[in-house]
Amino acid sequence: MENKKKITLNGRKFTGKAAAYRYLKRRLSLPGYFGNNLDALHDCLTENGTPRDLIIKNPDKISYYLGEYGESMIQVFLDSAEENGALTVTMLNQE
Repeated sequence: MENKKKITLNGRKFTGKAAAYRYLKRRLSLPGYFGNNLDALHDCLTENGTPRDLIIKNPDKISYYLGEYGESMIQVFLDSAEENGALTVTMLNQE
């Protein structure tokens, strides 16, 4: 079995759209031309064939801070993992 790079995201850092995208750019090493939208996030997650395990702590906070947009963002993570066999997404609810 191949080793997957583990990347941990903390939902507490998604305090607004701009903050969320800054955080994602840094944590996911997204390209400079990344478009700061859900379609661009989906593209970057599905086009990268590097084996990665994306661990999302406190996903409920993403929804709390970003509302429906946060729900859509979580769905993008899950849909991207479904499309990209090299990507797994794990949600960890913590207090």
